[in-house]
Amino acid sequence: MLELLSVLQSGRAWSGSELARRLGVPPRTLRRDIDRLRELGYPVQTQPGPGGYYRLVAGAAMPPLLLDDDEAVAVALALRSAGHATPDGHATPDGQASAGQPGDAAGGALRKLEQILPARLRRKVAAVRGATELAAGTMPPEVPVELFSVISEAVQQRRRLRFAYRDRDAERTHRDVEPYRQVLYRNRWYLLAWDIGRHDWRTFRLDRVAEAVATDHRFAPRDLPADTAAAYLEAALRTPRHRASIVFQAPIDQVSGRLVVRDGLLESLDSDHCRYTDWVDSFEWLAIKVTILGLDFVVEEPPGFVEYCRTLRDRLDDALGQSGSATDSTRAVSP
Repeated sequence: MLELLSVLQSGRAWSGSELARRLGVPPRTLRRDIDRLRELGYPVQTQPGPGGYYRLVAGAAMPPLLLDDDEAVAVALALRSAGHATPDGHATPDGQASAGQPGDAAGGALRKLEQILPARLRRKVAAVRGATELAAGTMPPEVPVELFSVISEAVQQRRRLRFAYRDRDAERTHRDVEPYRQVLYRNRWYLLAWDIGRHDWRTFRLDRVAEAVATDHRFAPRDLPADTAAAYLEAALRTPRHRASIVFQAPIDQVSGRLVVRDGLLESLDSDHCRYTDWVDSFEWLAIKVTILGLDFVVEEPPGFVEYCRTLRDRLDDALGQSGSATDSTRAVSP
């Protein structure tokens, strides 16, 4: 019956003969299992006669779900993320959502899910829960569920982790680390770990990690030089960067609808102005990013960013002047 449910969850319509052949059962057994699914609350639609079919459709109530191992871990991870989120998509300070918020329902759903999971999956989900922290942010680009499971179990069992890592310059290295936590921070997952080869704490973006394998080498936990992994990660990511500040001459709702905020901070100043602060490795991309929004803005700091924008403006003026077809109105739009 579980195999039948798995096939029906594909969403397509199946003829009785197709289903019977697919499952390797006689038509009578198929009809009996269909009836059992209906008794459990699954809305299986039937069309009798020539061209008839069976199809699983949406119902009025939530029936039991059939999940494989990776799907169960993925659902638990998503519920954990939602359980920490406020309506604006940011993590709550204490990691708990207020009653009545979506995060409160997500936390309850996660507890129910853990209660009904088989022991092997309950251990996996518990490992993911214990090995992750969530700072501010929404769900990031996809990271393989298996990677979460491997790292989480290594964290829980205090086993060294080996993996291939691709840095921002696409250079590939192999790392041997003592994994501490996986942290969701501003739309990206990171691993905080003690790097054996570099004798220091390091952060690794999970979307750049490949071929992760937990070894048999166990380690004693080290003291983290911060209150939480999320706090350490935030400081580590911001320290080596340039801090730049821009004031948009537009309300925050208008700016947030156009500006993708990842590592930066967007805050309202008044009904007609908002400030965007970002930590960047260089000013080039930030200048382009804010200019193409089509909104008026003023560069506040640092002086290096102000000077870069002036240089960029002069280059555009020169380019328009040399084109031979630039008009005064065209020149007026240069930054």
